Amino acid sequence: MIQIADRLKDVEEYYFSKKLREVSLLKAQGKPIINLGIGSPDLNPPERVLNALVETFNEEAAHKYQSYQGILELREAITGFYKTHFSVPLSPLTEVLPLMGSKEGILHISMAFLNEGDEVLIPNPGYPTYKSVTNLVGATPVFYDLTEDNDWFPDLIELEKRGLDKVKLMWVNYPHMPTGAQATNKLFEDLITFAKRNGILIVNDNPYSFILNKYPRSILKYNGASEVCLELNSLSKTFNMAGWRVGMLLGKSEFINAVLRVKSNMDSGMFLGIQKGAIEALNCSDMWYSSLNNVYEYRRKIVWEIAEALNCTYDKNAAGLFVWAKLPEYLDAEEYIDLILKEKSIFITPGTIFGSNGSRYIRISLCASEEALEEALERLK
Repeated sequence: MIQIADRLKDVEEYYFSKKLREVSLLKAQGKPIINLGIGSPDLNPPERVLNALVETFNEEAAHKYQSYQGILELREAITGFYKTHFSVPLSPLTEVLPLMGSKEGILHISMAFLNEGDEVLIPNPGYPTYKSVTNLVGATPVFYDLTEDNDWFPDLIELEKRGLDKVKLMWVNYPHMPTGAQATNKLFEDLITFAKRNGILIVNDNPYSFILNKYPRSILKYNGASEVCLELNSLSKTFNMAGWRVGMLLGKSEFINAVLRVKSNMDSGMFLGIQKGAIEALNCSDMWYSSLNNVYEYRRKIVWEIAEALNCTYDKNAAGLFVWAKLPEYLDAEEYIDLILKEKSIFITPGTIFGSNGSRYIRISLCASEEALEEALERLK
């Protein structure tokens, strides 16, 4: 018999891949499902982005293979964006790599830096893909606790007590998904010192900086970061371009080149029209961010009411596309979510999918129209 690879023994199908099939089936049966589970923006990208895509169709090179590193104009737009918004100067020639979504970057980075048996520090709660990819490349996930009592920050002293000899890489993610916690200057400075002291590569996954966040930060701004840090970013949330699959990896040239050695064997470049649209997005004025956040601020107020209708508590200072809400002690997240889906036709994400420290929480997305959110609130009252 043909057997699947051993690497899949510890890798399950992505939660949303499975759950959205269930949701689609309920819709097909006529259930009026309101999806508040995933962070897929329902708003349009800037109009200039769409125009740039269409205008590219007739360019001579539009339908040919593109550079594995992206066109220079895109790399210049990315580094210009980082200089303008994060005060981080980077070379468009050597210190940036466009990606087909930042999710692929998680795999490419892991393949470039991890050997079988290496340990990887992964936040709990955190993005499930960090664990899945670590398992796929034969490395060992080591979960570090993030708790509400510690503002969802890692306890670096406790981590060092456990021993870090085998740790090669650490995933961090601020503004944090799913909790919405925002990094402080001190946290990033401490992480860099920690990484240097222990010979660990830190990767900050940073797609939520501009969503309901007054102080966008990049870990690359801080002294010494270039020696031990990479940063992932994405256009998916900031510019409503999730389906376009445009991400980026930034850091010193040696690190970028290592990842390029993997990536260049995995794809044959990004469609030119998408790159041209990405350039326009990155060159948007501050008015774009203000307008986007005005919509999300209004939606978030409704979602706060939804959380209260579910007898949950939440942090009004959190950033990002979600409200991370704490359940009453007597409720189990997954059972409660399934009950709401069955009885109210509302899909909300249980915190358990992000790790054991999410077992008392649910995550409610802002990626639904005001009408849908109001309807959900009415059903829950």
